[in-house]
Amino acid sequence: MLSEEKIKIMTNLAMFEKQEGKRIFPINRYFKSDYVSSKLFRSFFSYTFSFLSCLLLWGLYYMERWLNTMDLKSLTGTGIRIGIIYAAGLAVYLGISIYIYMKRYEYASRGMKVYLAKLKRLDKRYDGNTRSIKRIKGGRTS
Repeated sequence: MLSEEKIKIMTNLAMFEKQEGKRIFPINRYFKSDYVSSKLFRSFFSYTFSFLSCLLLWGLYYMERWLNTMDLKSLTGTGIRIGIIYAAGLAVYLGISIYIYMKRYEYASRGMKVYLAKLKRLDKRYDGNTRSIKRIKGGRTS
């Protein structure tokens, strides 16, 4: 028998899955530390690639000046400044990345709790209370 309340709950669940599913379900396969560290690893390589690309363009732009005044002392100083800029930029970029990916994980975990609550509500409407659940001593049932 069709129940209007069940149909509303199932439609609500389907809309939730369609709108939030792409953001929530892939994230919840990981622990928080694993998710954030994998994204930081990716952020490190993307920042390094971007920095090296910009450095290459900057080097090509000033190539003539460097070739005219090729001095080991000035090249060493420039290299040290570039290293300091890279390290400072990387620290800021990774700090922002940590903040963003932690917030995304928290958003996904809250969304998953909402999704599971809706599923439990639907299960109660489908005579979930009359089913017999075998409980295993000391085990987890869900």
